Amino acid sequence: MEQLRFDGRVAVVTGAGGGLGKAYALLLASRGAKVVVNDLGGGRDGSGKSTFADAVVQEIKSKGGEAVADYNSVVDGEKIIKTAIDKFGRVDIIINNAGILRDKSFPKMSEQDWDLIQAVHVKGAFKTTQAAWEIFRKQKYGRIIMTSSNAGLFGNFGQANYSTAKMGLVGLMNTLAIEGAKYNIKVNTIVPTAASRLTEDILPPEMFKAMKPELIAPVVAYMAHESFPDTGSVVDSTLGFATKMHLVRSEGAVLKKKPADPVTIESVKEAWPQVVNMNNAKHKEKLAEVTVELVQKLQVSARYS
Repeated sequence: MEQLRFDGRVAVVTGAGGGLGKAYALLLASRGAKVVVNDLGGGRDGSGKSTFADAVVQEIKSKGGEAVADYNSVVDGEKIIKTAIDKFGRVDIIINNAGILRDKSFPKMSEQDWDLIQAVHVKGAFKTTQAAWEIFRKQKYGRIIMTSSNAGLFGNFGQANYSTAKMGLVGLMNTLAIEGAKYNIKVNTIVPTAASRLTEDILPPEMFKAMKPELIAPVVAYMAHESFPDTGSVVDSTLGFATKMHLVRSEGAVLKKKPADPVTIESVKEAWPQVVNMNNAKHKEKLAEVTVELVQKLQVSARYS
């Protein structure tokens, strides 16, 4: 099989000072990409600073690759993209990987705990991506990876702020995939579960040891490659596995028995088992498909009026 390479491509990886981001940066660089290794260097709660990015850059250079460290906050995403342009003259790939945790049960969660998580995960991805968007449009090429979490897709105790942000990134991907389609800008989302600063005291030790970021990095690298065919996909990956995930809709139910009947609370209760019956559930690829379905339901409703 022909080796997939990134020669001539410039990749920005946020939160690349360690864990998943470091694994992404090292792999892309080993395949020819020039990499902006961004990391504010703080702890997993967003506090403090470090020089982790420098160490990653040195490792890349020691293996013959090209990279530059960037210590800007993702909230100042335009500065990160400026680093790519100033150093390498272009940008082709953005992996929005930076993240922090501020876990608290919902009643104990402060407004700061909420705002900081939204700022880093959602605003950071927005700012960094938007700063490169016009460049991608003009060159008619761009690959963007958002990072979600199973906590966002399913919820997790003590992570209302984090779950909200992570599901919000799926929504951002959905719209950007539509807006970028005609410009060959592909936007996808990775849902990784790996050993990192964010999971070191959450996962059991034996599981933490097995969940190597290097097992996920090839999935993300392929999703960022020019040959990747999909856009708007959510891919879960861990332990050397990859699984696509998406929303599905049940067939639903008519909420009245006879055409002349009103819809009542009681009729909704009676129809509810059919409303939530997922046996013949289907995935809708586009909002237009949902709109067509609504028109069909409107026609049915008219016959029942």
